[in-house]
Amino acid sequence: MSGTGWSLHPQLRADTAFVGDLALSRLLAMNDANFPWLILVPRRAGVSEIFELGAEQAVLGNEVSLASRVLKDVTQCDKLNVAAIGNVVPQLHVHIVARRKDDALWPKPVWGAAPPRAYDATALDRFVSAIRERLRSAASS
Repeated sequence: MSGTGWSLHPQLRADTAFVGDLALSRLLAMNDANFPWLILVPRRAGVSEIFELGAEQAVLGNEVSLASRVLKDVTQCDKLNVAAIGNVVPQLHVHIVARRKDDALWPKPVWGAAPPRAYDATALDRFVSAIRERLRSAASS
């Protein structure tokens, strides 16, 4: 499979900020200040399930691990929630959500439980910059 014909689903485009492109996936930051939240979207057209990636499943797994480690380092969260749900947006994407024991929904899942609260532009820029910087240092180690 190739990235030919791939485009980001309009809902993901509307709800996120671009962080960067990894070998397989586009890394996005969810514009929801309730929780620090990253999304990985494999740049493969027509893929809605992980198994459809074939051999590239391993690449996605490594990218999930990398993004998870970076998010945990940046946020110092208590727990990460990782899921590929896709009930609303059919394009394969993996959520990585930083959770704290004192967040408003702990220990319940975040999906559909609280209305999103957009970051102010400066806070979103700071979050994205911190993720990019940590990714750069992880890549050079």
